[in-house]
Amino acid sequence: MSVKCCIPTKLRKGDKVQIIAGKDKGAQGIILRVLREDQSVVVEGVNLIKKHVKPNPAKDIQGGIIEREAAVHISNVALFNPTSGKGEKIAYKQLADGKKIRVFRSNGEQVDA
Repeated sequence: MSVKCCIPTKLRKGDKVQIIAGKDKGAQGIILRVLREDQSVVVEGVNLIKKHVKPNPAKDIQGGIIEREAAVHISNVALFNPTSGKGEKIAYKQLADGKKIRVFRSNGEQVDA
């Protein structure tokens, strides 16, 4: 029996990220979902796939080919720094009151306002 480990991630839903590797390299978008089990994220408008959907009148679903976002591995994504204009690594910093915040490693600027 194998158990998948959920590795903690520094990325959160709603973060603006930049793709740093793969076919969509350089694209930017907002994280819609974080899939901790797969160590991946779903980014708005990135890694689009076409999915064939069967019609289901009971659930009022119309059939056809739909285009939607697929997951991107966390290692191929970096948090977007608006001051530098590129994707950068992030770290945690503990404040004097004990609160843990995310900061950019390049300049130490706080991520969450």
